[in-house]
Amino acid sequence: MVIAIALSYAGYGRGTVIILAAILLAPGIWAAGVVAKHTNKPDPQIVVVDEVIGQWITLLGTAAYNWKTWLAAFVLFRLLDIWKPAPARQLENLPGGWGIVADDVMAGLYGALAIFVLDRFHLLSYGI
Repeated sequence: MVIAIALSYAGYGRGTVIILAAILLAPGIWAAGVVAKHTNKPDPQIVVVDEVIGQWITLLGTAAYNWKTWLAAFVLFRLLDIWKPAPARQLENLPGGWGIVADDVMAGLYGALAIFVLDRFHLLSYGI
């Protein structure tokens, strides 16, 4: 999230975040799978690349970056990552790193959709 905020302050937009998330996806899946195998845990807590990718995806739903959208993205992603509405929960069952990362990508997509809707009703982009 910090990287996405820094990029927005530097004048980079949504396209940069999309590219970074896409670039991080393949090595993130691989690394998550390697760590899971070495720790003998299906979703080790020390793996955070899935959270980073999911958070960045959530931020893609906003029309403008401001403190409201960053806070909403953080809260929505965390809630959706914990709740894991279908099919996010089912994606956890994919093998290795795929399952570790896929559920967070789905939570990020749900978060992006929620922020997009909130933004269309002008609940995040205007005011303070």
